[in-house]
Amino acid sequence: MRLVVADDSALLREGLVGLLERQGHTVVGQAASATELLAVVGHAAGAVDVVITDVRMPPDLTDGLRAALQIRERWPATGILVVSQYVAPEYAHQLFGPPGQAAPVGVGGLGYLLKDRIARVADFMRSLAIVAAGGVVIDPDVAARLVHRTPSRLAALTRREREVLELMARGLSNAQIGERLVLSPGAVSKHVANVFTKLDLGPDEENRRVRAVLAFLAAGE
Repeated sequence: MRLVVADDSALLREGLVGLLERQGHTVVGQAASATELLAVVGHAAGAVDVVITDVRMPPDLTDGLRAALQIRERWPATGILVVSQYVAPEYAHQLFGPPGQAAPVGVGGLGYLLKDRIARVADFMRSLAIVAAGGVVIDPDVAARLVHRTPSRLAALTRREREVLELMARGLSNAQIGERLVLSPGAVSKHVANVFTKLDLGPDEENRRVRAVLAFLAAGE
């Protein structure tokens, strides 16, 4: 996997680079500011699988997020994994799109993690793999904050269906959801199918799982 790592903290950035390289990945560039990040990705001519960037970087406090959005527009095939020190659902809304407007499927994956999650190496590497594969993953704490707002777009879902969708947003497979909620594979499949139906995601929809998660993320106003 070819990666770019951006964070204004040299200690965190170098630690993350070391972790990724020990896992067998290639870090093709580093950046300490949003300006550097855009330059590094541009120099790579879009040949980057995933960009990992902090939300808050110089010169402004949200320039890491702004750079991520620009990368998303200029090089849509590049996955974006944003990390933050804080639970900030508003940042997730900006990254994943405004309410009622799901991002197009078929482009690079998206992820939003809290920095504490990076310390849990297995969780972080699993999330990175999901984003690299074109999937969507969101930190459990942020997902919980969003789902508890009870957005109108998801009002048709039952409590159990909302729990299943929240775990889908965390990147869990059906088998992992079953283990977490103590449900049989058949029960999980039924709940997932109900989520698709209630969100009007028919069998002809490409990558319904990602679209369902995006609907969840985009509906928190």
